Amino acid sequence: MTTHADDDPFHDCELDPDAMLETHTFEDVLFTDDTETPVNVLTGETPAHSQATVEEAREFATSIDTDTPQIALPASVETQIETQSKPYTAAAFFHFKATGSLKRHRAYYTAYDSDAFTVDFEAAYESGNLTITVERTNEF
Repeated sequence: MTTHADDDPFHDCELDPDAMLETHTFEDVLFTDDTETPVNVLTGETPAHSQATVEEAREFATSIDTDTPQIALPASVETQIETQSKPYTAAAFFHFKATGSLKRHRAYYTAYDSDAFTVDFEAAYESGNLTITVERTNEF
């Protein structure tokens, strides 16, 4: 049987679905209690806007009103200083900053958006690790 590009959700992806199957763990990509925060050189203290807990970050990520589950990624110290923001930011669980490449980002998104796959993830904020599991559904 020949498949057409319209039938293949991965036709625009650089990675094929087999590269996404199974479980992959991305280490030290999530916001943790050890995420770097700026320090005021005059006082030696971290500014109030950069003080946050893992629980606050988790709640922030889950409060984002979107169909795609969000995770809390660490914000750079530069971003925290320039925007006076918290030390975390929310992103889709398959975001390229978490998965390490735009190729993986697109492939995980495609799998998540397709009925041919089930995609689960676990955000372990204590360790900073994100684990994503992709499996084919029995329907396809």
